[in-house]
Amino acid sequence: MEEGTFESPRTCRVTIPDQALQWDRREDCEVRQILDRVADKWSLMVVALLEHRTMRFMELRRDIDGISQRMLTVTLRQLERDGLVRRTVYPVVPPRVEYALTPLGCTLHEAIQSLVIWTETHQDAIAAARTAYDRAAAAAAEVSAPSAPSRPATDGR
Repeated sequence: MEEGTFESPRTCRVTIPDQALQWDRREDCEVRQILDRVADKWSLMVVALLEHRTMRFMELRRDIDGISQRMLTVTLRQLERDGLVRRTVYPVVPPRVEYALTPLGCTLHEAIQSLVIWTETHQDAIAAARTAYDRAAAAAAEVSAPSAPSRPATDGR
């Protein structure tokens, strides 16, 4: 049996209903679009931070290392559009805007939390696998690297 097929002993057993396997893998598939949105690093960070409390834009920006103002704006708009984040504007001068998870966003946080727990549980095994892979790749690169061509000796002319 070819490795990678369902009968292969190294293949994970599928424990979800068959209909969950039917989502379309094309870029224009709605399920794929939602997965792309909720699984990107910025969305994950925003959802994780908002799980604890309502936050203002600059608080989020300060707490998410490396995110630009534009990327945070885009991420918050997308999460709001998908019904995961609620944006509240207070009619004061200057305007005060706060962001919070919606009930739907809270259910996403629960799913993300499971992934975080899995990652924390397996981080040592993953680090060991990375180290082994990097060593093997470096050894393979040494073996396959062409040796420098020898130059013919010159007599100084």
